[in-house]
Amino acid sequence: MPITDIQCRSHTCPDGKRHARLADGGGLYLEVRPNGGKYWFLKYRFAAKEKRLALGVYPDVSLKDARAARDELKAALRDGRDPAVDRRVEKLRRNLSAETAFEPVALEWHGKEVGNWAASHADRVLSRLKRLVFPYIGRRPIAEIAPTEVLAVLRRVESDGNIETARRTREIIGQVFRYAVATGRAPSDPTRDLRGALKQATPRHRPAITEPNDRRAFLAAVDAYQGRGPFVRSVLQLGLLTFQRPGELRLARWSEFDLDARLWTIPSARMKRTKDGKENGQDHLVPLSRQAVEILRELHLLTGTKEYVFPSARAGGRPMSDMATSAALHTMGYKDTQTAHGFRATARTFLEERLGFRPEVVEAHLAHTVRDPLGRAYNRTTHLDERARMVQGWADFLDGLRKGANVIPLHRSA
Repeated sequence: MPITDIQCRSHTCPDGKRHARLADGGGLYLEVRPNGGKYWFLKYRFAAKEKRLALGVYPDVSLKDARAARDELKAALRDGRDPAVDRRVEKLRRNLSAETAFEPVALEWHGKEVGNWAASHADRVLSRLKRLVFPYIGRRPIAEIAPTEVLAVLRRVESDGNIETARRTREIIGQVFRYAVATGRAPSDPTRDLRGALKQATPRHRPAITEPNDRRAFLAAVDAYQGRGPFVRSVLQLGLLTFQRPGELRLARWSEFDLDARLWTIPSARMKRTKDGKENGQDHLVPLSRQAVEILRELHLLTGTKEYVFPSARAGGRPMSDMATSAALHTMGYKDTQTAHGFRATARTFLEERLGFRPEVVEAHLAHTVRDPLGRAYNRTTHLDERARMVQGWADFLDGLRKGANVIPLHRSA
C-alpha cells in the first residue's frame, strides 16, 4: 500500500533496531535510521540478482520526486538496462565533461607552466583567468566554445577601457586553447579568428622629463621636498642617480651595498626576469657615483641597523610602500609629467643623445637584454668600468644642471 508524506515525516526507528522501512510499492521504500536520517532506496532485480539503488535523502527528495525517479528507473529495466550501470555511465560522462570544460583545462595548463614563470607573472595570469574568463566560459566544454563567445568575454574587459588587458587576456585564452588542442580536447584555437576584432591600444610611455630646463626645475623640487616620510627624498635622489627600476631600489637591502667599492649588487632573484633568469641568472652590478655614495652614507646613519635601506615609516621591518614615490611626485606637481620609472627613460635620452655614451653601455646599466650582431646577449657585468664613468658623469651632469650649466657631451662613441 502506498505511503503518505505524513508517514514519511513522522516515522521513527524503534529502539534497538538498525533501521525501519516504509514500503511505497514497485520496490521503492524509505529507510529510517536511529539517528533520524531518512533515505530513499529502490530495490529491483536484474539478471537474476537482487540490487538496490539510493535515490536521495528525505525531505530533500520528496515522496513525489522519489516516485518519479522510481518510474524512470523501472522504465530502464523494461528496456533491458541496469539502472545502476546507467548511473555509473552518467557519472563518468559528467566527470569527463567537467575535465574538458575550459576552467579545469586552463588550471591544468597553468599548473604545467607555472614552473617556467616568475611568481608575479603566474599570479597575474591566474588572477585574469579567475576574474575575467572563468565566470563566463569556465564551465563550457572547451571543444564547443566559439570565437564569438571568446570575443564577448574580451569585449567586457575592453568596455571598461582596459584595452591592453583585453589583448593580454586574449593571449592567455589562446595559450589555453593551444594546450587543449595539443592534448586532444579541442579541435582548434578560436582566438586565431579574433585578430583585428579588438581595439588597438595606443602606446603609452612612462611620463619623463627630457628637456634640460624642465629637468633643472624638477631637480630643485626633489632637493626641496620634505614630506611623505624621512626617506622619500633620498629614494627619489638615488633613483635619479642610479636609474634602476623603482621596485629594485625600494626593496634594496644594506647587505647588497659595498660603499667603499662604490658598488650595488642586486641579486638575480630581485630582477625583472623569467623564473629561470631569477634562479640561474647573474646578479646585476650597479656602479655608484660619488654623490650616490654620499646619500647612502647619510642614510646608513639612520637605517643602517635595519634590513632595508628604505624601511617603512610605519613598520620598520617592512620596506617603503610602493606608492610613496608616486604620491610624492603628485604632491610636487609632476603627476602627468614624471614617474619614478620614467627616471630610466630620462637618463637614457640624455646619456645617449646629449652626453654621447654608447647605447649598449646604457642598456647594460638598465639591465635590458641587448644582443650583439652575432645574436649573443651582452653580459650585464661587462662594461663595468665604462658604466662607472657613465654614472659619475651623469651625477656631475645633474649637479651642473642644478647650477645652470650648459649641456655638453661628456663621452663620444667612436
